[in-house]
Amino acid sequence: MRKLFAALCLLAGLACCLAWAANLKLYLKDGTYHLVREYQVQPDRVHFYSIERSDWEDIPLDLVDLRRTETEAGERKAQVEADTKAMAEEEAAERELEREKRLIPRDQGVYWLKDKQAQVLKLADSTLHTDKRREVLKRLSPIPMVTGKATLEIPGAASPTVFTDPEQEFYIQLADLERFGIARLTPKGAIRIVENVTTMPVTNEIVEDQQMVDILKKELDSGLYKIWPKEKLPPGEYAIVEFTEGKLNIQVWDFAIRTK
Repeated sequence: MRKLFAALCLLAGLACCLAWAANLKLYLKDGTYHLVREYQVQPDRVHFYSIERSDWEDIPLDLVDLRRTETEAGERKAQVEADTKAMAEEEAAERELEREKRLIPRDQGVYWLKDKQAQVLKLADSTLHTDKRREVLKRLSPIPMVTGKATLEIPGAASPTVFTDPEQEFYIQLADLERFGIARLTPKGAIRIVENVTTMPVTNEIVEDQQMVDILKKELDSGLYKIWPKEKLPPGEYAIVEFTEGKLNIQVWDFAIRTK
């Protein structure tokens, strides 16, 4: 239905543009003008079709400001052509998004396209690693005044899924309304750190600190989003993450960017 509505809007817009382009201002040297559908310059006069009177008329050539008339007509024609091209490109982009939407499964997860086929990005196993020294301090303190520190980690020094395109596009299908984005991971030996987790004393409030990348996104359908980085990603380890802030229920789909 939305596709049909977009097509109707495009046709209506094109019709308006064509109607606008059909009406020209035939300027006179005194600054006034006739609104005309078309005109013909003859040796001693200008023959034109008047929009106001719906008839052909003539006016002496020496009364007409042809330079101003032709300049404005050229500018308006160029603008109409630019607007028509922009609307056509927008419609083509909408058709492409509809095509992409049909390729993506409706199962929750992250996908990418290869040769017009949806590929599944594997969900990584994540582990919360707590700072043992701080845990000892908390047990020794009669009042919980020591801030808890932990890191959310995934195994492996590098992701087995590698992309060479620093502007790689992804599709994420959400089961529920959650926050999501692209995070840069921090390699540390045989693991990669997804985020630092801080538990505040007394309140037990959880603060999650991630290195999020600026992204662009477009909703293709209910819960289905196309996402890509706003700027080219430098080589490194990354992940698509889905989470509820402060709840430690993050899901991680890891990948790497490598130059050729």
